[in-house]
Amino acid sequence: MFLAGYLRHKAACWHKQNERKERIAALPDVLRGPITVPEKAIIHAPIEYLVSKVHNGTIQPQNILKAYSKIALRAHQRTNCLTEIMIPSAEEWIASAQQSAQQRVRGQPGVNPLPNLHGPLAGIPVSLKDTIVVGGYDTTLGYSAFAGNAQEKDGAMVRMLKDMGAIPHVKTNCPITLLSFESGNDLWGATNHPLKRKYSPGGSTGGESALLAMGGSRIGVGSDVAGSVRLPAHWGGCYALRCSTGRWPKAGIKTSMPGQEGVPSVYSPMARTLGDLRYFTREVIKFGPWRYDTTVHPLEWRGKMEEEFEKKKKLKVGVLWSDGVVDPSPACKRALKMVVEALEAQGHEIVNLEGDNAPPDMYEGLKTASLLLNADGGKMFDSFRLWGERLDSGAAQIRFMAGLWNPFRYAYHAWVKYIRKDEIWAGLIRNWRPQSALENWKLVGQREAYRARWFEWWNQKGLDVIITPPNATPALPLGAMKDAVSSCGYTFMFNLLDYTAGVLPITHVDAELDALPKNFNIKKLNGVAQGAYKYYDAKEMDGLPVGVQVVGRRLEEEKVLAVMQRVEDALGENKYKIMEPEETEVLS
Repeated sequence: MFLAGYLRHKAACWHKQNERKERIAALPDVLRGPITVPEKAIIHAPIEYLVSKVHNGTIQPQNILKAYSKIALRAHQRTNCLTEIMIPSAEEWIASAQQSAQQRVRGQPGVNPLPNLHGPLAGIPVSLKDTIVVGGYDTTLGYSAFAGNAQEKDGAMVRMLKDMGAIPHVKTNCPITLLSFESGNDLWGATNHPLKRKYSPGGSTGGESALLAMGGSRIGVGSDVAGSVRLPAHWGGCYALRCSTGRWPKAGIKTSMPGQEGVPSVYSPMARTLGDLRYFTREVIKFGPWRYDTTVHPLEWRGKMEEEFEKKKKLKVGVLWSDGVVDPSPACKRALKMVVEALEAQGHEIVNLEGDNAPPDMYEGLKTASLLLNADGGKMFDSFRLWGERLDSGAAQIRFMAGLWNPFRYAYHAWVKYIRKDEIWAGLIRNWRPQSALENWKLVGQREAYRARWFEWWNQKGLDVIITPPNATPALPLGAMKDAVSSCGYTFMFNLLDYTAGVLPITHVDAELDALPKNFNIKKLNGVAQGAYKYYDAKEMDGLPVGVQVVGRRLEEEKVLAVMQRVEDALGENKYKIMEPEETEVLS
């Protein structure tokens, strides 16, 4: 039994990697050639502009696809970010859509609908996390057991995107558990950061962030249960929005934890520029995603809310300098300070969220969220693994701790709490085990009470938004999750609360400005903070992106995107400079 599973695992890994290699080799040579002047114009153009040119016939969708396919292949060569290569199918979809005289019925497509080249995303290549179902292609999530599971029909999300005119051209890598800030697995290999190959572009939507950072796509779709689109945006230097549940479709996907609803995963947009993120989000919601997915609220796009916060003279902005578990590193604190100073210079009211202004205990939220998300003790994500298939290091720690015999766990907890004097780490591991139905119901009750406390606190403070680091550190080295997996409070908190939150890049790590103080002593930190700071080295991280998170309340996507724009405008000439895709080299 074990041998059969192991042999199946190794065969699937060989097959999928060889299949990907053959698909790339079969692509026309023109996609390996230099980027032409017209293609440079395409890859620098906002998607709204490209859509208008497709509508009036002055730009052909094939040319847009070719430009982005060239860069996607370069990005993959550097970072190993791609899984399924769908470029030939994308070419066929475009050609068939141009030739078809069939009447389209929006929301009622056939088996695999053709892109609507008159829609609001007409001709725009869209990259998709590997979890999203595209008819005719596998949806593996990096699990070797899922190799060969291609479905005949597009999933609901892809049907919607095609009805809008989008052209899915590639799928991107993720960890098999979807619970890591890295994006590697045995089936596809590890994805590395486009700027520093020994570093991670984040996870679990890390293949997407690597592709966007290098310009191989303008817009993409990922999922977020503890920061899985926001952390990769922060680490990779792109943009992301964590939508509230019910605002963005999630039908037509596969997941590593079906049935997990304690901290629901949401699908959300990522983009290369803020303008593209705003356009993409606005048009998807205006298109009526509730017609494709029963979980989506029939909530129209609220243009008045968007306009109100675009024009509001004086914003009231809460600044969360620390989550009380892991203080932000010098690089992340400096990025937050840059935003605060830029907003203050424009006359906005800044409220430091500490002392009497402090929010409800974020450590309490982290404990509740952690137990809810892993109430099964990690059994579900582990159930799909074949024998011999590697877990990422962070998920392996989750599974190991949950599997400890209770007396051993309690003894370890007691040692951490009373001998090491670390109440933070001790509190997290105290009940780290599978929860009974009764215990899970109690945790849901705690979640609801916690959400109510935040609701009353926000009402009392009258904030427009909160700004905070997306994580305590910039990108960490590959393999760091074995120590840093629990350092997720800055994003995970807002999944528990189901708040809308966006991330935008602000600056880069500076080896001198962002060095740790000479008197810094990692041994004085709690266990969670030690895991993060173990890998912080400003000299090694020099040049890596650093972002900031803008948080609104539940279902406030319009407001959050408008305030993200206000932040970027306030930074002016100091705003982040994205990587120029035509300057990326092809590595051997």
